[in-house]
Amino acid sequence: MQFIDEATITVAAGNGGAGCASFRREKFVPKGGPNGGDGGDGGDVVIEARAGMSSLLDYRYRKRYRARNGEPGRGRNRHGKAGETLVIPVPPGTVIRAGGGEEAADLTEPGQRFTAARGGRGGRGNSRFASPTNRAPRRADGGEEGETLEVTLELKILADVGILGFPNAGKSTLISKISAARPKIAAYPFTTLSPNLGVVSCGDHESFVAADIPGIIEGAYGGAGLGLRFLRHVERTRLLVHLLDLDSPPGRDPVEDYDRMNSELAAHSELLAAKPQLVALNKTDVGEGERRAAETARRLGERNVETLRVSALTGEGSEELVREVALRLGLLTEDSRSRSLSSE
Repeated sequence: MQFIDEATITVAAGNGGAGCASFRREKFVPKGGPNGGDGGDGGDVVIEARAGMSSLLDYRYRKRYRARNGEPGRGRNRHGKAGETLVIPVPPGTVIRAGGGEEAADLTEPGQRFTAARGGRGGRGNSRFASPTNRAPRRADGGEEGETLEVTLELKILADVGILGFPNAGKSTLISKISAARPKIAAYPFTTLSPNLGVVSCGDHESFVAADIPGIIEGAYGGAGLGLRFLRHVERTRLLVHLLDLDSPPGRDPVEDYDRMNSELAAHSELLAAKPQLVALNKTDVGEGERRAAETARRLGERNVETLRVSALTGEGSEELVREVALRLGLLTEDSRSRSLSSE
């Protein structure tokens, strides 16, 4: 299924039904009074997080949603039926921005709701206006119009760990090794155009969700490359696995890539720059991978940045990486980690 992570739609609540102006007409009742009923309220438009959804694809094609109007009031004090609430389902993790501006709601859990537009109030029938001085009112209110609003839906994936790196760093290959996810893998930039989620087992009954985040280039925070589509998905993760490519083209330096990536995170938000990171040196099995790994580890070590060595292609080092991630997420203890290592 195609992954769509942003959509703009227009929602319109129902209008209220008009109140009724009528009078009781009964045989042998010489002075029938007013008996016009109220109009029904218009239906609200509610956006609800729905389990099982993973994309905003449905809202790419249909752009307008309208709730039902309230029915008008009738004689004999019969009130109009209220319009039904229109529920728009979205995936958990959807941020709602009203009018494309500030955040109005963040629906992270299934069942959470946000009322995007409220229905108009139904009009009052003429029986509401009867008084000792006005026993035959002919006045009845019209129904109020429902609210209309343009809403931007923005999906941010819900994952514990985000695997990030420049294009072709090996992110998709790594997530295919440590989970059951099967992302598209090829040797050209931007193979991954949308996040891939995978559940990673790290113990008898423990697991975490990892996301292969689309690659970025310099200027991503300003919209270059996949731009903000990449950065928004990193915001919810608890830990970042920063994958550095040891087999990058001539002129590229893994340490410089590390600095450039962190500059992009910091330019987008201080929150991203402060997220804990685990640095993994990938492609140790290719060319001068071992030598470059040792040099990169030494240079980053001088900054007190710890590194792990992996080969996403062969799977070498992936188990140690998973254990280290689980340890930092609090899913494993040092004792369980030590026992696991000693049993190998």
